[in-house]
Amino acid sequence: MAYAGRAGEAARQALSAVRPRFEWGVAARALRGEEVSGDRAVVRIDDDGALVAAIDGLGHGPHAAHAAEAAARVLEGLADVEAVEAAKRCHEALRPTRGAAISLAVFADEPPTMTWLGIGNVEGRLVRGRAPHSPGESLLLRGGIAGHELPPLTPATHPVERGDLLLFATDGVRDRFADSLVASGGCQPMAERLLSGHGRRTDDALVVVVRYLGSSS
Repeated sequence: MAYAGRAGEAARQALSAVRPRFEWGVAARALRGEEVSGDRAVVRIDDDGALVAAIDGLGHGPHAAHAAEAAARVLEGLADVEAVEAAKRCHEALRPTRGAAISLAVFADEPPTMTWLGIGNVEGRLVRGRAPHSPGESLLLRGGIAGHELPPLTPATHPVERGDLLLFATDGVRDRFADSLVASGGCQPMAERLLSGHGRRTDDALVVVVRYLGSSS
């Protein structure tokens, strides 16, 4: 099951029995004057893990939205694909478009790990539940544009524990967005606070927050 856009209560309830379990929230807004945003989120939860991505179509407006949607469709349709392969498939699908920056993460349950990579300038943070006041670990970003210039893909894998938070933010959000993060409360209110407090008015903006809750067993 996949989600692209703002997280809804019905989707959370539908996924309540999936193992491992996750909570998530997405907050987004378009550049003022634009009817659509070029930023998209994908949260796909499967029986044995999850795929999470934030996509920033190059520029803004309908052409950026078209590129972001193309990448989102690819990621929503994937099953049991590693992070590098997911990025490569997005790159191929985006060739006819203006391209996009993409950061994505793949969670696995056995053992509990998260593997992530970034193409372009979508920031990523991993904030530990046991150290919620720490800025956490930052995603290593590689310059490039999916669909036009794919950089060397260097995924990093981290063990995850119950309560750990993954955060993605497009470049419409200030890059120090998680430095003073209050990691308590629900993911949706957290995403909305981060967007409100750190979003720029000069670009589309999107924040994805995912909390790993461990296996329901």
